[in-house]
Amino acid sequence: MTQRALITGLNGFTGQYMARELAHAGYEVHGLEIPAATAAGDRQVDLCDPEAVRQAIKAIKPNVVVHLAAIAFVAHGNADDFYRVNLMGTRNLLAALSDVAGNLDCVLLASSANIYGNRTEGILTEDSLPDPANDYAVSKLAMEHMARLWMDKLPIVIARPFNYTGVGQSENFLIPKIVSHFRRKEKRIELGNLDVWRDFNNVRSVCSAYANLLKVGPVGETFNVCSGVGTSLREVVSALENLAGYKIELSVNPAFVRANEVKILTGSAERLSSVIPAWKPIPLEETLRWMYSV
Repeated sequence: MTQRALITGLNGFTGQYMARELAHAGYEVHGLEIPAATAAGDRQVDLCDPEAVRQAIKAIKPNVVVHLAAIAFVAHGNADDFYRVNLMGTRNLLAALSDVAGNLDCVLLASSANIYGNRTEGILTEDSLPDPANDYAVSKLAMEHMARLWMDKLPIVIARPFNYTGVGQSENFLIPKIVSHFRRKEKRIELGNLDVWRDFNNVRSVCSAYANLLKVGPVGETFNVCSGVGTSLREVVSALENLAGYKIELSVNPAFVRANEVKILTGSAERLSSVIPAWKPIPLEETLRWMYSV
């Protein structure tokens, strides 16, 4: 029988790439989406409605789950939403999945490298102490702790993706905003904190890692999903200037500067590579070229 994969947040940026990855791997893909975002064929379910989630899970009976649904934009205006969706929504999902635990091979929960907070030096491993610097990060760390209450009932794997991007990501996010300025041949761009370093990754690499983790099923483990390479925002702009063939004027808009901005976030993928050694991240230059040329 064909294995059934459930993706929460199926119609979101990551969900669409994840669906292609799992369909290519031979899964029958099902999705949960909030009603406003639901396309034909996906189930309209608010994760904050426990009974609706329970009924949907009972109907789908998934074999693997990739839980992507979350409030993921760090500057989202309502802090309550981070905890309502990212924490309690996940709890409702796990409670519902426990009713069909006998069918499950793996439940992958997408957390975030933001749980590590600010680091001025060094490469972050999964054993680095968390120090979340904003409500989004706190909600994701709380989700991880809550999920451990279900480890004896469900085959849970936790992924901590570092920053990733790609074609189709909202311009609310940094890289798509910068790329779009160059695609429109804008002469200047307003940004917030310019002196930040990130471990930028490609959404297709991240989804490939998730699919491989589902296949291997290292239950109870937590994995950074990253390249291990830190790139400054100024370097990103410079790379796009080379692609576009012109210099852009950079200016700092104080309205875009966040006091709790994480300055440096670079991870180690050593643990991930130990369980899926064939996995290789797509270089940032290739990602930027893909986004610029589409």
